Amino acid sequence: MAPCDGKCNARCSKAGRQDRCLKYCNICCEKCNYCVPSGTYGNKDECPCYRDMKNSKGQPKCP
Repeated sequence: MAPCDGKCNARCSKAGRQDRCLKYCNICCEKCNYCVPSGTYGNKDECPCYRDMKNSKGQPKCP
C-alpha cells in the first residue's frame, strides 16, 4: 500500500464523490512529500503545499 492510500482514505471518508476525492488527494499527497492534513475537512495549515496547490482555474486542487 502506498503511503498516501491510508491518509487519503481517511481524508476522503466522508466525501460525496469518493473516487474524485481520492484521485486528487493522491496527486497532492505525492507532490507534497506525503503530507495530507488530518481529519476529513480543513486543517490545511498542517500541509502548506497541499493547501496552496491550485487547479487550472485557480481553485484549490486538494480536497
